[in-house]
Amino acid sequence: MFSPEGPSVRELAVQALSSVERGYDLLAPKFDRTPFRTPATVLDAVAKALVPSGPFEDGLDLCCGTGAGLAVLGGLCRRSVTGVDFSAGMLEVARRGLGEDVALVRADARALPFTAAFDLVVSFGAFGHFLPRELPGLFAQVHSALRPGGRFAFPVLAPPRPSSPAYWTLFGFDAVMRVRNAVRRPPFVMYYRAFRLGDVRRELGSAGFTVELQPLPEFGVRADGSPRARLVTARRG
Repeated sequence: MFSPEGPSVRELAVQALSSVERGYDLLAPKFDRTPFRTPATVLDAVAKALVPSGPFEDGLDLCCGTGAGLAVLGGLCRRSVTGVDFSAGMLEVARRGLGEDVALVRADARALPFTAAFDLVVSFGAFGHFLPRELPGLFAQVHSALRPGGRFAFPVLAPPRPSSPAYWTLFGFDAVMRVRNAVRRPPFVMYYRAFRLGDVRRELGSAGFTVELQPLPEFGVRADGSPRARLVTARRG
């Protein structure tokens, strides 16, 4: 899973025993050489799916990390691109890789310092860091950051079926995280099975969004014909 240039087992263990913010500060220098970085296939598929809705003026990558998703915005937005994350270490890596053309802001996604500033907000792989009870507040923040008619877009993968090894791998990981957080503080919030599409659509609607689902054909379909991956696009009225 990890290249020789990636983090060692010891470094991953130290991260897992830290807070979310401190853990990502520690992991930041080697993050792009781990499987946690959003794959280019996902970034490219999302960019392609959003082209018909653009072009956009100003874009925000929510929980941008080291900046992988900012390239998507760069190809879709004509005026400005901004990344926000609460890990100073991740932002520093992004700054070195992206230069001065991208604005990088250190802030908590649950308390965004923007009001009606963007036409497009994207996010990749960050939602496992938010507990279900935090989604209403998170989506309300994004709604406030968008201009009327703006879009909030993010990919979601179809959950593995209970009969698959992947299901039990994720189930086991979530169980370990719950035990870890019960016995150690500060917690490290990362749950792979907490972001359920039905709940997400309901909370987006409650926040004032109109929600559309678009299959990402690059990832094919499951045995029952349903898409393996979708793009969720929530439009502010």
